[in-house]
Amino acid sequence: MERRSRDDKLGGSGVGGGGGGGERTSGRPQHQPPRGPPPPPRPKFEPVDREKTCPLLLRVFTQKGAHHTKEDFAVRGKEPKDEVQIYTWKDATLRELTDLVKEVHPEARKREAKLSFAFVYPDRYGRFVVRQVGMTYSNGNKRNLDETKALSELNFQIGDYLDVAIL
Repeated sequence: MERRSRDDKLGGSGVGGGGGGGERTSGRPQHQPPRGPPPPPRPKFEPVDREKTCPLLLRVFTQKGAHHTKEDFAVRGKEPKDEVQIYTWKDATLRELTDLVKEVHPEARKREAKLSFAFVYPDRYGRFVVRQVGMTYSNGNKRNLDETKALSELNFQIGDYLDVAIL
């Protein structure tokens, strides 16, 4: 009984795998780049179905005049006393959060009040960082781009604190 190689069984010459001279194609068309303008960019975040998604607990620290310092958060359990706990979703905008802060903090209700938002989170060494992420006006008349930004767009992660300076 004669032993044949795999290439011989498939009709190849055993060298280069071509055998019959021409390259075999699968009959499928080659991939071509799409024509026309590029598709619109996808949003940076997916909206949350608030009926089906459980809200997260957001610890909000407010202070008149300036943001808290990173040293104010250095010791776990000894965070600043002016805390408000809000249940919300990652698609909540800074405008929504402004309205919630206004409900509990009288200084934020003043017509000329500005609210500056910052995330407070530990860096890779465990030290807290205070990073400003946006500013809104108390009254809705002076709109700015930050009001429509959602927590997820600002790279909020569950467990971060929110520090609000009322200016």
